[in-house]
Amino acid sequence: MSNIVAIVGRPNVGKSTLFNRLTKTRHAIVDSTSGVTRDRHYGKVEWNGKIISIVDTGGYVMGSDDIFEEEIRKQAKIAMEESDLILFMVDVTTGITGMDKDLADILRRSKKKVFVVSNKVDTNDRIPQASEFYSLGMGEIYCISSINGKGTGELLDDLVLSLKDGKAPANDDLPRFAVVGKPNVGKSSFVNALIGEDRNIVTDIAGTTRDSLDTRFTAFGHDFILVDTAGLRKKGKVQEDLEFYSVMRSIRAIENCDVCILIIEAADGMNAQDMNIFHLAERNNKGVIVLVNKWDLMKKETNSTKEYMKKVLAKTAPFSDVPIVFTSALTKQRLLKGLEKAVEVYNNRIRKIATSKINKFLERAIATNPPPAIKGKYIKIKYATQLPTHSPSFAFFCNLPQYVKEPYRRYVENRLREEFNFEGVPIRIFFRKK
Repeated sequence: MSNIVAIVGRPNVGKSTLFNRLTKTRHAIVDSTSGVTRDRHYGKVEWNGKIISIVDTGGYVMGSDDIFEEEIRKQAKIAMEESDLILFMVDVTTGITGMDKDLADILRRSKKKVFVVSNKVDTNDRIPQASEFYSLGMGEIYCISSINGKGTGELLDDLVLSLKDGKAPANDDLPRFAVVGKPNVGKSSFVNALIGEDRNIVTDIAGTTRDSLDTRFTAFGHDFILVDTAGLRKKGKVQEDLEFYSVMRSIRAIENCDVCILIIEAADGMNAQDMNIFHLAERNNKGVIVLVNKWDLMKKETNSTKEYMKKVLAKTAPFSDVPIVFTSALTKQRLLKGLEKAVEVYNNRIRKIATSKINKFLERAIATNPPPAIKGKYIKIKYATQLPTHSPSFAFFCNLPQYVKEPYRRYVENRLREEFNFEGVPIRIFFRKK
């Protein structure tokens, strides 16, 4: 179980640049205009053998400065509630501002560990300027430059030492199915309908569920842990806070589960926030099943389900081998079918294939479509095996792994899926030097 670290700070101090540097990605858009980060970004950092989940909280401009500052405060509060440690970013070139002081007040009142990170210390002669931030009364100041990476190694060293080792959840020999989705799509109704009791409060106000609730499900021959992820805490939150909070909650549930049951609302289709949660599951190599809830309320035509599935899978592509079940938590329509599919996906995820079978498959796949020659050089794949990982990963040994391009990788993955059932499970494929 990894720890969650949130990067908070007023706009334009370099939070997204630091996020991109630590996660080695370009997921967060970086711009000198304050308030560019509207969507929340989440990534992983591996340092000294420990995995940390990093969340870039961002800030956004909404009308007047007063409203803007209030939004930033809300972001800091949500990040404080959900994270294990907070990186409070300030800008050495501007010194302490009123908004920095406000944020420092909020962070000081929390019981979370806070690291003050002075950004834009691009050269050593800026280090003395950073001493101003000691007046915030929050301990050690970490001088870094998120642009050139100066000081980030020391920051990560201390970060890793400050984080506790995550405890594995109880009953960790049982499969864990996390019920995820944006607020008010019927996650709690789904769990209640399955277990036959109102274990979770259900109202039509988005964000009723306060915490992730574990329920052991033992019926119809099944035995697993069902995790109802929290929507949100406060009813009065604006939509952006709702989304941020539900994604923060989903991170924990997804990291600790085997299969994600992603519930979407039939009338809304697969929207941007559903896609955020879907990609979280995919990046964490978890099994995924999509339940389209409130299907009983939709007007239907002959090919309604087929057309709907096409639209959803077009959005999840290239990972389009995902089961979709049309349900209604209210009328209990096809709920068991959804559960059975989740169990199937779990079995697909733990499937181990004999090396001899993989190599027979490889021979046929290459005979049908050999790797294309590049610069007059021929790629020869000699041998393949499944790696001993938690989710399906395969190594293909060849003479020129650097020349295997994405289209051929996709071809191999699709053939693997046809040959051995990996429905609902992301597959990782590595081409290695023989």
